Amino acid sequence: VFSTDRIIAMSFPSSGKQSFYRNPIKEVARFLDTKHPDHYKVYNLCSENGYDPKYFHYRVERIFIDDHNVPALQDMLKFTANVREWMSQDEKNVIAIHCKGGKGR
Repeated sequence: VFSTDRIIAMSFPSSGKQSFYRNPIKEVARFLDTKHPDHYKVYNLCSENGYDPKYFHYRVERIFIDDHNVPALQDMLKFTANVREWMSQDEKNVIAIHCKGGKGR
């Protein structure tokens, strides 16, 4: 996990067998709910994996970027506009960004 005051980069919040070597989704939700209650939004940059957004109170944005590929400019503009809007709503707001491993995309 990489973190600044308002940006968290992490690996995929997983369940089942994948949670043994990736972030267990329930633990990620517990961390965010404890440290940043009602002030976080999760950005899933994985085109190949999704999860139920209820874990994060439906504050999940999905941007479909294929592994080992460059995102489309349109997707990057959508992402940055969304982040800018979320961050400007409250100085306590943070974002948690992930792809599969937490460093590729």
